Amino acid sequence: MSCYDRRDLGLLLLRLGTGGVLAAHGAQKLFGWFGGHGLEGTGQFMESVGYAPGRASATAAGLAEAGGGALLALGLATPAAGAAAAGAMAGASAVHAPSGFFAQEGGYEHAASLGLAATGLAIAGPGRLSLDHALGHVFDRGWMVPLALGVTAAATAVVIGARNQRVRAKVEGEQEVLFEEFEE
Repeated sequence: MSCYDRRDLGLLLLRLGTGGVLAAHGAQKLFGWFGGHGLEGTGQFMESVGYAPGRASATAAGLAEAGGGALLALGLATPAAGAAAAGAMAGASAVHAPSGFFAQEGGYEHAASLGLAATGLAIAGPGRLSLDHALGHVFDRGWMVPLALGVTAAATAVVIGARNQRVRAKVEGEQEVLFEEFEE
């Protein structure tokens, strides 16, 4: 029987903390738990910030956060779990970026921290105190890391790009209306 080292304990704590926070945020979106708004309210919010359709976007974000977070906490399918959570946090960061970095000003600090931690876990692996280790790393192969992160990065870029186009179009439309009202 081997002794667990500091790295295994550190990864366990990082997985439990990061995964737990992500899972709770996902449960807010999906089920309305922990003071969340559920799919209906979150869908309306998602639509208001440019993610359309709102309910589908809320479902995708909720599943990525709740599912990715739970899997990270368990240390199961760590590359895919970390990539999914990181993609969701990139989407959240895009919404908060106009408010700057710090969360106290509505910035992207919290989302970026969770996304980076999830990415780091996807790359580093879950450690020996994990289901991936117990199952012989069937869902945690080296080739899965770049594949999961690459696919997620591509999908996230498309989703955020489409969202940014919708936001720009909305702002330009509002500016056009204001300009027309000014001319009258």
